[in-house]
Amino acid sequence: MLKKNVGTLDRALRIILGVALLAGFFFNRDAAYSWLYLIGVVPLVTGLISSCPLYTIFGLRTCPLEKR
Repeated sequence: MLKKNVGTLDRALRIILGVALLAGFFFNRDAAYSWLYLIGVVPLVTGLISSCPLYTIFGLRTCPLEKR
């Protein structure tokens, strides 16, 4: 299982951005590069699962540390 490394605000912004980009794809299908809107899947999924692979690679986290 992936470790949680995306905080609440970061998660909300990712979900909003992902949904907005995907909505742009469906509302603007006739544009030349409308397929680029599908990149919105990435922030949407990382926001929903609260884990970002790039954050893991670079050792970043925006969520508070868990107390043990």
